[in-house]
Amino acid sequence: MTAQILAAIDNPFKIGGIILAGIAVFVFLLLVLKYGGLWLQARLSGAKVSIPQLIGMSLRKVNSRTIVVSRITAMRAGVMVTAEDLESHYLAGGRVPNVVRALIAANRANIDLSFKTATAIDLAGRDILEAVQTSVNPKVIDCPEISSGKTTVDAVAQDGIQLKAKARVTVRANIERLIGGATEETIIARVGEGIVTTIGSAINHKSVLENPDNISKAVLSKGLDAGTAFEILSIDIADVDVGENIGAQLQKAQALADLERARAEAEKRRAMAVAREQEMRALVQENRAKVVLAEAKVPLAMADAFKAGNLGIMDYYRMKNISADTAMRDSIAKPPKK
Repeated sequence: MTAQILAAIDNPFKIGGIILAGIAVFVFLLLVLKYGGLWLQARLSGAKVSIPQLIGMSLRKVNSRTIVVSRITAMRAGVMVTAEDLESHYLAGGRVPNVVRALIAANRANIDLSFKTATAIDLAGRDILEAVQTSVNPKVIDCPEISSGKTTVDAVAQDGIQLKAKARVTVRANIERLIGGATEETIIARVGEGIVTTIGSAINHKSVLENPDNISKAVLSKGLDAGTAFEILSIDIADVDVGENIGAQLQKAQALADLERARAEAEKRRAMAVAREQEMRALVQENRAKVVLAEAKVPLAMADAFKAGNLGIMDYYRMKNISADTAMRDSIAKPPKK
């Protein structure tokens, strides 16, 4: 036996064959250790995956365990998907386990959802599993949304009374409109707008308090789910409270504004009267100046009369007596100074 081994060693071709066989066995053992478990698991589960496929996934940087486990899960649930489709979605950046669970949920709920549609919705950034769950189990949305910081939708009836309403909107996901459909924020905004419009069109706030269901009926009839990814099932008014008297506040503000305007107009008229008074005083002073100027001409006229012989000395003294008598009467008529 030892002689045969030595003879084989002496033959270089046999040595190379032994080395190659050893390498082959080593590589086979590595493949078995790395992929054997997954391959056997897939084969026993009826979701066959070949060793070359597993090697190709590794070369393409694909998580082979995620693909195999997801395909096994789908096949065991009766959903037919290929490893190539799952790998393509993985390479596109999709969430393979999420899509598989969504397909299983849709299949169990008899919802028509194809693998192509599910992957398209997933790649669009929507949570396809949550959408399917919402389609099966309708979701309740608060209006207004609690995270917005507002607790009620405020509106004013035609009689000026403010009403504060809270609504709960029950929606179901519409799989066909998930791609390109508006989100929950749009539903909340439209419902809030509908509530404000309905309350604003009410003649008085009492009619709204008596029949709050009229708000939900009016809002629901507007077809607010058009263009959204949801179907509105119901709109329920949870609470309606009476707020402030906005009409009275507006009237008060208008009255204050009218008062300020009236005061401004009165101040304007007073200023005009004061200005007119000053003008009249100036005119009086001007006329008095004219009188003084005219009186200053009297002595000159008397002198000319003396020269012309038209005025005698007795006439002059008589005029002086009259002036003195007038001055005395003026002083008697004036009240005594305190």
